[in-house]
Amino acid sequence: MAKSKSSKIWLHEHSQDIYVQRRTKEGQRARSVYKLEEIQARYKILKSGYNIVDLGAAPGSWAEFAAKVVGPAGLVVAIDLLPIKPIPNVTFYQGDFTDPTIKNKILEHVKNKKVDVVLSDMAPNLSGIDIADQARSIELAESALAFALETLKPNGTFLVKVFQGEDFPAFYKKMQQAFSSVKTIKPEASRSRSKEIYLLAGRLI
Repeated sequence: MAKSKSSKIWLHEHSQDIYVQRRTKEGQRARSVYKLEEIQARYKILKSGYNIVDLGAAPGSWAEFAAKVVGPAGLVVAIDLLPIKPIPNVTFYQGDFTDPTIKNKILEHVKNKKVDVVLSDMAPNLSGIDIADQARSIELAESALAFALETLKPNGTFLVKVFQGEDFPAFYKKMQQAFSSVKTIKPEASRSRSKEIYLLAGRLI
């Protein structure tokens, strides 16, 4: 079957993407690691000894990066519906993080201490219908926010990916109501035509 014009354009852009090239050269699990790397360089959200939870972690690039930063004194727990290849110093649970059983396992693993940082780079399976994809993105972000509010320390940090669209302002307002600081970030590694942005929130109200 012949490739569509849009597929050919995507393949060309993908092959020319400097972050794809870096990922191949450096052996990273996914190019998305460079988004977290940039945010970490700017805001230092991860520190040695921190307890980190990575929601929707597959294929594991963020969890792997976080584990290197927090070191052996810290804890990284990753969760996803899909399996991931083992990562040194990362505990992985396969399942739905909204499932109380999975949530209890996470809390038990961090010895019932509150979490320093909740990361969420989750995205829905894209349908190509912008309105539907954006709505599903917000649903995932809402679930991640609920998890963060339940598990974070009062001075904890929440980093979440969302798609911009008509539902975004209402979600942004919820973030502002829950945290004293909310920043909007578009990392350089995020493709310019992508509707994705990241919200970085700190200090629970």
